[in-house]
Amino acid sequence: MALTERLHVIRVATDAQRALAIEVMRATYKQEKNWITRDEKLFPDDELGNPGVSWFVVQDGTRPVGTLRVLYDLPLDQYKEYGFKMLGGIDVDEFIRKNRIAEIGRFAVLPEYRRHMAVVGALMRDASRETVERGFTHYVTDIFEGEAHSPYNFHTRVLGFQPVATHDTGELNCPNRRITMILDLAAGYRRLRAQGGWLFRFFTEGWPPEIHQKLDPSGNHQGAAGHEQEKRPGRAVPAAR
Repeated sequence: MALTERLHVIRVATDAQRALAIEVMRATYKQEKNWITRDEKLFPDDELGNPGVSWFVVQDGTRPVGTLRVLYDLPLDQYKEYGFKMLGGIDVDEFIRKNRIAEIGRFAVLPEYRRHMAVVGALMRDASRETVERGFTHYVTDIFEGEAHSPYNFHTRVLGFQPVATHDTGELNCPNRRITMILDLAAGYRRLRAQGGWLFRFFTEGWPPEIHQKLDPSGNHQGAAGHEQEKRPGRAVPAAR
């Protein structure tokens, strides 16, 4: 059975499912990267069952191989401590007022699965569907500049994230400068659709028509839903954080 047929994503809702996320985080963020040194910081207790936080786990059969977290309540006070250096003319306060922004992060993929784009794609498919259903319009995330497995190229060239700022400190124990990036979800959707091919179909597989409608009210999405996934070998994917 092909990997794409074995993969399935769960939204973490129980202690047992939280343990699956922690298993991946421990292997990557703690043991491999040393970005987090204490187990209780991998998946904080207060994030389980919190409506402002969603964790997703992708499994290969029964094995957890990747995780992703979405924060719907932005930690704005924490952001202010980072000392952002803006890269363009964006007015952050105005941008936050005019848009509904969620933070996407805690991407973690086991080393042996990082070359499979389908693993990251499955996580993004479920996370972005929920985010759009909840009425959010943008993602914000940080990546580490120069980190060995930086997903910078994947985020910018494939998904369409735009760098907007840098900062030197953050939650994680990493000396590299952080690059803060923003993704307009509707623009990212149109970008992938314009590129065509199996990737757009895989990213949107199983989405109901109303999600396509929210991302493109013009109606130029007819036929986007319901396509069977074209099974092709995945390109190499940088390790997502």
